[in-house]
Amino acid sequence: MLIAGIGCRRGTSFEALLGLLEHGLAGRPLGAVQGLASIEQKQHEPGLQRLAQHLGLPLAVYSAARLSAFDSQLSHRSAASLRHTGCAGVAESAALAHCQHLTGRPAALSMPRLASAEATLALAEPLLLHDA
Repeated sequence: MLIAGIGCRRGTSFEALLGLLEHGLAGRPLGAVQGLASIEQKQHEPGLQRLAQHLGLPLAVYSAARLSAFDSQLSHRSAASLRHTGCAGVAESAALAHCQHLTGRPAALSMPRLASAEATLALAEPLLLHDA
């Protein structure tokens, strides 16, 4: 299971978001993405909504308080993100939160934050739990 978390500037286009996702997937098909998430403030962004529709997935959104619970797992903490959203990183936190929500298991970043001029992307997967 591969979950994409996305943070973006207001008005970021579908094309910019799709390009970032395709770059982040590094040759894997779009169908590998089984979840898409962001922060509540972005739930009505047309580019994100169109990306969700293109992927055939609902856009899951989480509160800044919920995303902040993942601060210790972030590869990058952004002061700007903290000022604007109330959490230190949207893409990584959203990917981790949604992966954990969907699977009920701890999650880990399979691709840390990838940034473009307009958006950030991170990919998360559930941790594999092995018998001791």
